[in-house]
Amino acid sequence: MKTINRISIFLITGILVIMGSCQKLDVVPNNLLSDDQIFSSEAGINVYLAQVYRKLPIEDFTYRPAGRDGQSGFNLHHEWEHFWHSGAACGEMVGPWGGMDIGGGFGYWPYKDIRAVNYFIETLPKYSANFAGNKVNELLGEAYFLRAYYYFALAKRYGGVPLIAVTQNYPDQSIEELQVPRNTEEDTWNFIGNDCDQAIAMLPETNVAERANKYAAAALKSRAMLYAGSIAKYGSQNFVDGDARAMGFVGIAAEKADGFFQKAIEAAKQLEGKYSLYSANTNKEQNYADAFLDDKSPENILVRNYSIPSRTAHSWDATFSPRFMTANALSRAYPTLEFVERSGALNVTNGDGTPTRYTNLADAFQGLEPRLRGTIYFPGDVLRDRRFDVQRGLYPSFSGTAADEVAKDPNSRKYMLSGDPNTTFEGKTIIGQTGISTSGDDKTRTGFYVRKYIDYRRPQADVDLFTSTTHWIEFRYAEVLLNRAEADIETGQLDDALAALNLIRNRAGATPLTMADMTVDVVRNERCMELAFENHYWWDLKRWRTADVVLNNARFKGLMPYFVMNEGKYIFLKEPETFGRNYNFEKRFYYEPIPGGELGKNPNLYPNNPNY
Repeated sequence: MKTINRISIFLITGILVIMGSCQKLDVVPNNLLSDDQIFSSEAGINVYLAQVYRKLPIEDFTYRPAGRDGQSGFNLHHEWEHFWHSGAACGEMVGPWGGMDIGGGFGYWPYKDIRAVNYFIETLPKYSANFAGNKVNELLGEAYFLRAYYYFALAKRYGGVPLIAVTQNYPDQSIEELQVPRNTEEDTWNFIGNDCDQAIAMLPETNVAERANKYAAAALKSRAMLYAGSIAKYGSQNFVDGDARAMGFVGIAAEKADGFFQKAIEAAKQLEGKYSLYSANTNKEQNYADAFLDDKSPENILVRNYSIPSRTAHSWDATFSPRFMTANALSRAYPTLEFVERSGALNVTNGDGTPTRYTNLADAFQGLEPRLRGTIYFPGDVLRDRRFDVQRGLYPSFSGTAADEVAKDPNSRKYMLSGDPNTTFEGKTIIGQTGISTSGDDKTRTGFYVRKYIDYRRPQADVDLFTSTTHWIEFRYAEVLLNRAEADIETGQLDDALAALNLIRNRAGATPLTMADMTVDVVRNERCMELAFENHYWWDLKRWRTADVVLNNARFKGLMPYFVMNEGKYIFLKEPETFGRNYNFEKRFYYEPIPGGELGKNPNLYPNNPNY
């Protein structure tokens, strides 16, 4: 790997400015403190690291990958900035803004934050006399983890980037020295792996949940090396050509794939016996839902906490459930039928093609996989003592097949729809309080709502659901097992893959897999089901190089409940989601463009990524 000892002019911004806070770390503006005040005690160190942790590019409740008026990025703490989710840009969900709004990114370029980590790594050893035992090494291990995480966020967006491993200062060095060129994509992923190795070697096994230990570093390495292996294998098959590719700034040679996959497996195995899947409740549906709410879960490797005093509370509870259940908030993204049917087709049609009739909405969803029920709120489910009375409309009567009805021109269909949840016909509500409206963005457009991370324990009387403090789980053991299983499949280690996947499926209440199921498609589908709405799917489609196929003129569906009045029964029709979103992924979106402002400051960053 090349030795990196220069930094571009846009990095010269001083020590990290305070932007937020980190729970269990006292927060004071560290830019007002001297080195002696910061590095002479653990309290001073905590002040410094609090800012670095809070600015980590974690794609959590306060992350917005695209938005209007420049409202995109990490750590956005405004009540309305949390409804947009990467899943709504790739078919996991649909939202009020659609298509490929996030394809070109938002110009993330965190070298100011990387500089803060480099400064810490260089300065702390000068004060080692102030710390007993192995404390300095442990803190340095934390810094290597943090730097690897920042570079991971860069690599998955841009491929190869400038690798800055030391602190540089202007005007001590010339502008020419500071204008650092990009490293290759392979070098960048290797740099991340090496920083993870440093962190694993130096960090302790125990930790405070929101600060890294050696296993958090191993989890990051398993994730990063899986990405690198996928890019090497599938990026060699599906790519956009250009100068950046010819020079190695994007793309990795295909023969390097297995080496990266093996590193992912080895990193994942380090967590075996140290963490376990959450299994506190024998009811597997409730257990899965609670796994994301219990801050004592043995599955949690690294979390991010939120609080009202630190002004870091989020609005997931307010913006991912219907207005009827969220104290006048707006629900803004809805799971698709395609996601729901990953665990099997919903059987709402008889053998002759006619819709099955149901007395109650909930009857259609009995016997579904518990994990799916713990991830999604279905029509007829209950939240805070209120029922999801999801309804698309009324049919005075219904005859014929489901397929024929859906194929009709909407103007010729003999149903009644409404934009008002309180409108009735002959005493029967047309759509219901949580139903599918013909206007507005505050109700489901697919028939489903998100359940994952929704804190059902908060009372309906709580009018301030915008101030949720549920933690975000950035690394959990299920993902590590999935990383391991996928890398196993890619390298032919099928026995190990099967064992890892069946641990997850047992907790999910799903049927165990067999050796005959051990294919790439099966492990990918398992990953999509387990990690739904955790901001993985967008990046998975990109590293698998399948986004231009999955999102090629793609339109997604919902499950629309109707009440048939003369029968007193419900039917369900699989129809296009009512936003009518159309998705098209341009192949250049597999990489984001190097931000234009940075290219202007540092011409050595050229060539830009292909087709930009």
